[in-house]
Amino acid sequence: MKPTFSSFHSLHSPLFHPLLSLHRRPRCPRMDSSSPPHHHSNQNKTKIIVTMGATGCGKSRLSVDLATHFPHSQIINSDKMQLYNGLDITTNKIPLHERKGVPHFLLGDLDNIDADVSPSQFRSAAGLTIANIVSRGNLPLLVGGSNSFIHALLVETFDPQVDLFTGPDSVSHRLRYDCCFLWVDVAWSVLSDYLCERVDEMLESGMLEELAQFYDPTKVGVRVGLRKAIGVPEFDEYFRKYPPWESEENGRVPKEGCDQARKEAYEEAVRLIKDNTCILAKRQIGKIMRLRKAGWDLKRLDATATFRAMMMKKKKNKSSTAASSDLEWRDIWEREVMEPSVKGVRRFLQ
Repeated sequence: MKPTFSSFHSLHSPLFHPLLSLHRRPRCPRMDSSSPPHHHSNQNKTKIIVTMGATGCGKSRLSVDLATHFPHSQIINSDKMQLYNGLDITTNKIPLHERKGVPHFLLGDLDNIDADVSPSQFRSAAGLTIANIVSRGNLPLLVGGSNSFIHALLVETFDPQVDLFTGPDSVSHRLRYDCCFLWVDVAWSVLSDYLCERVDEMLESGMLEELAQFYDPTKVGVRVGLRKAIGVPEFDEYFRKYPPWESEENGRVPKEGCDQARKEAYEEAVRLIKDNTCILAKRQIGKIMRLRKAGWDLKRLDATATFRAMMMKKKKNKSSTAASSDLEWRDIWEREVMEPSVKGVRRFLQ
């Protein structure tokens, strides 16, 4: 029988109400009956692949690349902000065309943007999603940067009263799934530069316009749900001074010759976004190191050379009229990240 929320709590329970929309429709396609069963371990635990890493390190790319090598993989998002429907640019959701037809779950499914999702709620919702994927003979692939959610989902016994990553014994090494952990790591000197460049690229892609449409003067200072996403609080002060409905220009990136005060307010918001993104990444790396120290078998994949080549390619494109090829950094990615990942997952499944 297919698991439902009522299997755990009443559908009207306030604990689960924010996540009801995550399980409105079953979307797991059935696997061909000839496909090999590969989701149970010798210990009869469900096998799952877990890709981890700081924000911006290429986790989503790796998860999709792996799904193309292991065709019956289906991806489950564990990023807190990407659970919500909306702010796709601001929260860095992987675009539809980059998903390559791979099913994604718990990604942009939550309509109630003004409700926080607790680790306990995620544990239940993602646990049901994993069960549904496995029941159809497919392989769950968990991806995301919210390490508190990953811990809550994977540990055998989860205590919501324990403040994770603060107490000396708060991280459990006893897991309820058989996990293959892939940790994508990038040297901080390279990752921090890349994250700052990524913010600029997001703004060029329409992040400011997206935030202008999202801005609600009655919710300034409210830090709940999707309003916690980096970019929202940083631009609240800017939009308070320059409301987007007073002028279309207020919702666009300032150009040369624009009002100097508006330009400075915009640049301050951008600086804060870059600072807070780097703070988030450092915090995520610290939590990953603590999980590793607690006994989690995290297989480190060094993507530093890939990102260095990627950034060099972008610099060349900016200084030249002819765009350079992506082949160099993609070759490095294949050799130093993808190949060891595929080999590790193949051994794990066998």
